Amino acid sequence: MGQCSIRVLTSLRKAILEGRYPPGGRIAEIPVAGDLGVSRTPVRLAFRTLEQEGLLQRAGTRGFVVRRFSDADILCGLEVRGVLEGLAARRLAERGLTEATRMQLDTCVEHGAELLRPGTLTEAAVAGWSTLNAAFHNAIITATDSHAIADAIARNNHLPFASSDSIVIDNQALPREYEKLRFAQLQHQLIVDALVHGEGTRAEMLMREHAYVGLRYGKLFGLDGSNKTGTAAMRNPDPAGLDARPAATAAGRKKAVAKPGNGPCSPRNRR
Repeated sequence: MGQCSIRVLTSLRKAILEGRYPPGGRIAEIPVAGDLGVSRTPVRLAFRTLEQEGLLQRAGTRGFVVRRFSDADILCGLEVRGVLEGLAARRLAERGLTEATRMQLDTCVEHGAELLRPGTLTEAAVAGWSTLNAAFHNAIITATDSHAIADAIARNNHLPFASSDSIVIDNQALPREYEKLRFAQLQHQLIVDALVHGEGTRAEMLMREHAYVGLRYGKLFGLDGSNKTGTAAMRNPDPAGLDARPAATAAGRKKAVAKPGNGPCSPRNRR
């Protein structure tokens, strides 16, 4: 996928997350292309990817609608991904890295360092990060040689923002987005270090936490006023404001708090 296509894809993810395209509403190529100032081709490609990620649904033979989902749905998908990828990392650490897998992961880390070395983000850097990040996660999952884990992750990837490819970038705040990716790069380095030293528990915990960096760390880097997913509903705690504007979720009314025994996948939070 080219730089323009990735920019369109990340912009649409952010727009859907913020509720700019209301849940249940139709979304069409021509208006979106006009909004983003691009041709219909990258928009069409983005729609297909967003359908696979569970953010859009087919509406008849032509067109799409924005899928309805809650903050609890998003956090649950991230939690499941973290558990599954953490399991993969622990098993891999306990088995030991092959030379081929070590080289793959080292290459991803080196590529990440090169992309971030200039100290700023560009469209090319964002596209490059998207590619290397997918390669990093896939290398770990593939190396475990577990069809059960790989299949479970593949199914979970169809939930909104659950895939490691579901990167949300604010193109109006690239300096702060740079800091977020720099932190993700550091996590990649720590995960590889744990795998190399055979530290299964450490690798698992690092991988679990890494799953949240895309959507839970916005406030830390000054990207939004949320300490959770960063959706429009979560950033506007005023119930009147929630009712007055389209939002991706209704979780502002009933926030799912991730506490032991009350995580996003807890039955009490899946209303």
